[in-house]
Amino acid sequence: MAVIPQTVDALTSATEPREGWRAAVGDFILQRPLGAAGAAIILLMVALAASADVLAPFDPLTTDYGAMLSAPGPGHWLGTDAFGRDVLSRIVYGSRTALMVGLGASLIGAVFGALIGVGSAYFGGRVDLVVQRVMDVFFAFPVIILALAVVAILGTGVGNVILAIATPMVPRCARVVRASALAVRETPYVDAARAAGFGHGRIILRHMLPNVMAPLLIMATAFLGEAILLESSLSFLGLGVQEPTAAWGLMLRGAAVEFAESAPWMAFFPGLAISLAVFGFNLFGDSLRDALDPRLRTQ
Repeated sequence: MAVIPQTVDALTSATEPREGWRAAVGDFILQRPLGAAGAAIILLMVALAASADVLAPFDPLTTDYGAMLSAPGPGHWLGTDAFGRDVLSRIVYGSRTALMVGLGASLIGAVFGALIGVGSAYFGGRVDLVVQRVMDVFFAFPVIILALAVVAILGTGVGNVILAIATPMVPRCARVVRASALAVRETPYVDAARAAGFGHGRIILRHMLPNVMAPLLIMATAFLGEAILLESSLSFLGLGVQEPTAAWGLMLRGAAVEFAESAPWMAFFPGLAISLAVFGFNLFGDSLRDALDPRLRTQ
């Protein structure tokens, strides 16, 4: 007889988290439909990137000089470019490049920005003063100018583009995280950790950093769209991802001037992909900010 209550409790505890997860997703969709639309765009982009080998009708690098500048039609649904490469296939594979650069830049920028912001708030005094003045130097440059400077120093390529895009994100994340960490630094559990003799590293990583993750997560999500736009801008200028890699900015660059009137599909569809990706991440980031803000939740 004692086994039955335990079995019922086990089944109840196993189903409650699943039902809670479903309820949270349902509430998010009902209360924030724009955020749900942004999440749907992001999921579609992830699905395209994950299954590009299956979904792409052609190899994005294969040239067909007999089908150069073919208009959209049954053979090539979105047309071909000046080298006869299928535009649809390059857009599908370009989602991999966009996500790889965006996620890599956001992760690097968020990690370093969070560590700098929390460390600056924790130590305070002269350390905080020096760190914030260095951040002000970075803030003095526009984002695209700072990214261009980093690419000019490091050179082109996917890895260098990720570092170039992550560089402007570091001071922005550091400033936002520092504002939250200043309040966390004065909480009783941080004082108790100091009194217990814990080291600075443990207090920062175990007690302060987890409590500033909400604004950091919002910043990283919102910056994903901006990172995709920056990568496309650098590739369009010839300073980002290089040929023959499938990238949306490179596709725009190849259709910018010479084929703008004779083959407008070469620029229209990559531009539409960039716009949808940035739009989706911005919508989801705004809704995520509203969902994690306790003042808005109360209202």
